[in-house]
Amino acid sequence: MQEIETLLEQERTALIEGRLDDLVSLIARKEELANALADAPLGGSEALQHLQGKAARNQAMLDSALRGIKSVSMRLSTIRKVRESLESYDENGRRITIETPRAGSLEKRA
Repeated sequence: MQEIETLLEQERTALIEGRLDDLVSLIARKEELANALADAPLGGSEALQHLQGKAARNQAMLDSALRGIKSVSMRLSTIRKVRESLESYDENGRRITIETPRAGSLEKRA
């Protein structure tokens, strides 16, 4: 139980500090400990509820991080799309796409 609690705290710290790569290495250990806990006799339900609370807290943080990553991804996609073209409407109200020229390289010579 103590090892799981320590692991959940490590997971929380990684989430708070934005070290998402660290979460990958914690997954395997988390699964091992969860399996060991399932096979072990549980002494008190209070301790188990405490661990469930920490796991739920971490899951909420993971969900928030995922939503943030998706939001950034969508925003970057929109920015890329705007660089390539501009959508507008013509005089009849029909949507038109205006392609933007690709930026060439500018060479400065002395």
